[in-house]
Amino acid sequence: MAKKGLEPIIHQDTEILILGSLPGEESLRQQKYYANKGNDFWKLTGNAIGEELDNKEYPEKLRLLKEHKIGLWDVFREAERKGSGDSEIRYEVINDFSLLEVIAPNIRKILFNGKTRAGKYEYLLQEKGYDTAVLPSSSGANRQNRIEREKIWKQQLQC
Repeated sequence: MAKKGLEPIIHQDTEILILGSLPGEESLRQQKYYANKGNDFWKLTGNAIGEELDNKEYPEKLRLLKEHKIGLWDVFREAERKGSGDSEIRYEVINDFSLLEVIAPNIRKILFNGKTRAGKYEYLLQEKGYDTAVLPSSSGANRQNRIEREKIWKQQLQC
C-alpha cells in the first residue's frame, strides 16, 4: 500500500528548502514533519538558526521556520515502504518541483536531509538552476559525529 507524503510547508518568501525523502510512520500518523522524538531535525535546525525548536509546539516551530525563510517538503509524493526506513522505499513517485517557481520564487538553496534514495534526484533540481547540498541525516541513528553534523547544518542554513 502506498504512503502519501505531507503537504509542503513553503511560502512566497522561502529561501531555503529542506527536503526529506518521505515522512516516517509517526510523522504520517500525526501529520507533522519530523514528529518522531528520535529524530534530531528540530534540534539541529534550531541550533543552526539560533532558536530553541525542539520543545516548542508544532505551529510555533513552523512559524519560526517561516520567520527564518525555511521551508519543508519531501522528494517523494508517495511510495511503498515497510516501516520508516528510507532503505525500504519502493515504487516512489516524486513531487512536482516545477511548482516551486510559482509558490516560492525566492528559493536560493535546496538541502537534502540525508543521503538517501531521494538524493539521486538532486540533479533534477540542479537542472532547474537551484543550488543544492546534502545535509548529514537528522536521523537519531546518525549521531556518531554530532559536532561535525551540527557544524554542517549551521553552515548550510545560514540565510
